[in-house]
Amino acid sequence: MKKIAIFGSAIVLFCLLIWGYFYFNSEPSTIAENAANSSKTVDVLEENNILVFTPRKSDAGMSIILYPGAFVDALSYAPLANKLASSGYKTYIVEMPLNLAVFGKNRAADIIDEAPDEKFVIGGHSLGGVMSARFAHDNESEIEGAFFLASYPDKKGSLKNAPFPAISITGTKDDVLNQDSYDKNKKYLPKDTTFVSIEGGNHAQFGSYGEQHGDGKATISVTEQTDQVANALIAWLNTSVKNQER
Repeated sequence: MKKIAIFGSAIVLFCLLIWGYFYFNSEPSTIAENAANSSKTVDVLEENNILVFTPRKSDAGMSIILYPGAFVDALSYAPLANKLASSGYKTYIVEMPLNLAVFGKNRAADIIDEAPDEKFVIGGHSLGGVMSARFAHDNESEIEGAFFLASYPDKKGSLKNAPFPAISITGTKDDVLNQDSYDKNKKYLPKDTTFVSIEGGNHAQFGSYGEQHGDGKATISVTEQTDQVANALIAWLNTSVKNQER
């Protein structure tokens, strides 16, 4: 029976990967590739399957851990990470096994353990947000805030009693995010949660990897959406997170 269960799980995983391959166009864009280059303001490197964007000139005293969406290459979030780092926030994008955060929920622990002098907020896009919330739920004392990009915490990642704030950012043209599930799971967000809606933004443009099957048509560019998301996160970090630092 054990062999049958293992075989069945392998078949399910294989089917999931095949489905993901055809369902998503998740290759990082040229914009994303360019944003992963070091510059005068941001140093970019990859170590231990983590993309690290480090501010060269200023340090805001808070670091960001970002979990990618399902089947999305971590590099696709380089434009957002670069903008955050340019504002002084060191940003880590975690590369997930098989590009699925469900297999790497605890990868943030390695980052936190290796940087004991840094303070962290954690979050992610879509499935990445769900799994980052589960990590935050299990490690509340290590986290200063949580962010959700077209995402939400589930029961296993409930943050309703968390001692830190959160921000939830969505797009008005997002047809991938299940609105019913999003509304249902708001009860698992902290009391101190900021809600931001990006007018004209869709699901895929929280990263920079092209179109996603079933998504709505964005009426703003990926650059404009990235700018608005970055600005919302920075404003939240500078107010809600800074005001409650433990």
